[in-house]
Amino acid sequence: MKPTDVKDKNSMNNPQRGLSRHMYMGEDWRKHLQSENDGTMRIKAHGDMKVDARIVTDEEHLAKYADDRGPEQLVNAASLPGIVGEAWAMADWHFGYGLPIGGVIATDTEAGELGGAISPGGVGFDINCGVRVLALDATIDEIPNIKKLGGRIAGRIPAGASGKGGLEITMNDLDEIISGGAEYAAEIGIGHSNDLENLESRGKLDTHDVKLSTRAKERGMRALGTLGSGNHFLEIQCVESVEDNETAKHWGLYEGQLLAMIHSGSRGLGHQVCSEHSRKLEQMYRRDGNRWYNENWDYHVADRQLACAPFHSKEGQQYLDDMNGAANFAFANRSALAHRLREVLKLEMGVDGEAKTLYDVAHNIAKVETHTIHGKNCQCAVHRKGATRAFGGDQLELNSHFKITGQPVLVPGDMGTGSWIMSGPVSGQNQAFGSSCHGAGRSLSRTKAKKTIDGKQLKKELENSGIRVHASTPNVLSEEAPDAYKDVDEVIELTSKAGLARPIARIIPKVVIKG
Repeated sequence: MKPTDVKDKNSMNNPQRGLSRHMYMGEDWRKHLQSENDGTMRIKAHGDMKVDARIVTDEEHLAKYADDRGPEQLVNAASLPGIVGEAWAMADWHFGYGLPIGGVIATDTEAGELGGAISPGGVGFDINCGVRVLALDATIDEIPNIKKLGGRIAGRIPAGASGKGGLEITMNDLDEIISGGAEYAAEIGIGHSNDLENLESRGKLDTHDVKLSTRAKERGMRALGTLGSGNHFLEIQCVESVEDNETAKHWGLYEGQLLAMIHSGSRGLGHQVCSEHSRKLEQMYRRDGNRWYNENWDYHVADRQLACAPFHSKEGQQYLDDMNGAANFAFANRSALAHRLREVLKLEMGVDGEAKTLYDVAHNIAKVETHTIHGKNCQCAVHRKGATRAFGGDQLELNSHFKITGQPVLVPGDMGTGSWIMSGPVSGQNQAFGSSCHGAGRSLSRTKAKKTIDGKQLKKELENSGIRVHASTPNVLSEEAPDAYKDVDEVIELTSKAGLARPIARIIPKVVIKG
């Protein structure tokens, strides 16, 4: 297959456009595919691949969700400079920008003179898109009026692409949030300080010299405390079943319990950061046969959407710093959303509406971590794009409360089926750099879903099944319909079989707020 080089001026603003146009599709990866009989399949290294690729799937799952582009992107990522271990695709994998959603790759930060690669395309546009779960000590039967509660939440939680309705903050507040994350948000009364120990990295990543553009900051000023659009949501949920009684009890979970799940990220601020760094790096690469080449660092990449810089280069460090700043904004944004939700719950339910944060996980992030590669410790830049940590209980960063259980892993499914809470191992790290799936994963593109699913009819069906839905447009419901996603139970089963995380509780939606 011949490489293509067709520019699409809209592809940077809309990651769903022009996705394959910078990508070289080499030898058919299926010729190198083999089952590991453990919930994963391996693509043996071939061509320019420096490591094998692993997909959390089996023959049936792979055939059901056949789309060669995602595995091709994973193969391309396996050729990145400094990559170590294996290039992973979680069970919720699907085609994305540069790296498939659900992709996990790690590069050696000390490889070569300036270290292995760090790539904005390997992290994603919505930096630190993530999930927070809050638990109430109440059941669905204790809500006096579920319809009224849904309406109150929808009126209090701004949703949609515009960013209207964000909390009023000063530019100084924004700068402090970019450097201080959820910790600073709690200091100014947005969120609880006792939430912090249950947030990944305590809701704050280290920054040194963040240099966000005026445009990025402008977009952030309007967006704090807003959900956004697309697959972002807030749901009031109910624990349908408990699969691991001991862990659930330790976390305070029980059947029938009310939970709130918040799925949102860094909004326009993070998107702007990724767009600017991706554009800058992509412009530094030139076509060289079937690949793209950067002569400054003698870097070749198979796909210009995976344009990258050495970890210790000026460009690499600036991206890391700016990405961490955007991630801090996302942690603070989920704190603000939780704060607004708590206000409604307290108003509607009194003392019974008090909600404690179970955990908050980040997706779309690159983190410096130490992992064992071929028997040796390696300091890695672990890129998780549409994937989440699933750390063992003995990892020092975790709250001691999770020492005997492992880290909670929060896995949203779809608004008509359900979601899951899983856990990392009690000790040690799993084989995928301590990573797990982050959701069900799309099975239909947004365009196809809009063409084939009637949003108004879907809303009626969901409400007839007891799920209150508040969405800004029927198109959003079409795009996010249950039929547009993989079977979340199947994704959980594969994830468990691969030993990446274990299921704790299945939860079902009762109120859904969508942008």
